Amino acid sequence: MAELQEVQITEEKPLLPGQTPETAKEAELAARILLDQGQTHSVETPYGSVTFTVYGTPKPKRPAILTYHDVGLNYKSCFQPLFQFGDMQEIIQNFVRVHVDAPGMEEGAPVFPLGYQYPSLDQLADMIPCILQYLNFSTIIGVGVGAGAYILSRYALNHPDTVEGLVLINIDPNAKGWMDWAAHKLTGLTSSIPEMILGHLFSQEELSGNSELIQKYRNIITHAPNLDNIELYWNSYNNRRDLNLERGGDITLKCPVMLVVGDQAPHEDAVVECNSKLDPTQTSFLKMADSGGQPQLTQPGKLTEAFKYFLQGMGYMASSCMTRLSRSRTASLTSAASIDGNRSRSRTLSQSSESGALSSGPPGHTMEVSC
Repeated sequence: MAELQEVQITEEKPLLPGQTPETAKEAELAARILLDQGQTHSVETPYGSVTFTVYGTPKPKRPAILTYHDVGLNYKSCFQPLFQFGDMQEIIQNFVRVHVDAPGMEEGAPVFPLGYQYPSLDQLADMIPCILQYLNFSTIIGVGVGAGAYILSRYALNHPDTVEGLVLINIDPNAKGWMDWAAHKLTGLTSSIPEMILGHLFSQEELSGNSELIQKYRNIITHAPNLDNIELYWNSYNNRRDLNLERGGDITLKCPVMLVVGDQAPHEDAVVECNSKLDPTQTSFLKMADSGGQPQLTQPGKLTEAFKYFLQGMGYMASSCMTRLSRSRTASLTSAASIDGNRSRSRTLSQSSESGALSSGPPGHTMEVSC
């Protein structure tokens, strides 16, 4: 009997009538993005199991984008509007994404038994190396919101060689003081856990307006089947340690950092203070107008554009086209440099839509951008 030989057959996909190779490629890409729902994994760590979802395939010599969500949310409710935004597709085609769910926050998570000791935020940060080892990833660009921003910052302080950049939204690097504790306890006497978490996520103006977005997230948190787990995560956040960041000191974030906060957001003062403690040559401060407490939900377009600039500054996506901010009528750019942590001088540059992309500003200055 003659030997069977393997024959590799390449299937040619015919174009539809009137379809050009360019449109066929776009349609195929759109179909792939639509079908790519992500693969969920769980890995055991010294502090319990952690679940994460991976989208895309690793790119050679490129870090993974790793996200960490805030209290009361999971990766979908925190980041889905941002990563499903149209202009974001250019970014996610170039990077593999890892969306981490804090323990007990993933969809369908069982409620932890009574007396369960939930990990501290420091311990949650110590889970990340187990995720990267499982995936065989060497470096990341972290994107975190609130508690997730704190966790990624703690991880970056402990493992600086594995973090190429950080996007920190609504970060509060400080431990709660006595006055904060007293206010927290007093609020707890008159407010439910869901209402306290909503006050952490959104501004008072947003909550008073009771928009469709607020109603949606109030319903998500109030009726969450894992509300007991959410309360444990909330307690860990309120018991966080001070990051002890110090400009020019030994304890500082050594990678490029983009700090993001909405105007009138609950954490605006904390983010401004964090900005004063970081290296101004490595830090960009983005204060977003009309974005409330959750810029990634309310202004995904502006945040996507800023993220592209951030990646370009790191040497990635050099040929990326900037569209949304460039189309806006004006974009104001404020550059501030400080010696003692306060703003000693500032200047505002205004660029019209005809001038194209925003300039990166003078080297060595912290950039504050209002969109």
